[in-house]
Amino acid sequence: MNKMNTNEIEEALKNLSGWELKDNMIEKSFTFTDFKEAFSVMTHIAFECERQQHHPNWENVYNSLTIKLNTHDAGGVTQKDIDLANSIEEIVGQG
Repeated sequence: MNKMNTNEIEEALKNLSGWELKDNMIEKSFTFTDFKEAFSVMTHIAFECERQQHHPNWENVYNSLTIKLNTHDAGGVTQKDIDLANSIEEIVGQG
């Protein structure tokens, strides 16, 4: 998987509302009704991450979830990260 340049990342993020490029990662924060909903969504995302064999950096505090994606092996953002971000959007949208 090849590392994307800044222009490629910014172009891909045009289709991912709320995702931003920060510190060589793409990231987004989500807010849910409560901890139970946040954890439920995280569990659903975790199964998708396993399916794609790509895992996020994430932080959960009560009803908030921040997800940061990059491909460590490539040293930056790749198409794998964009694909996982799209999957995460689909999962959160189902909630």
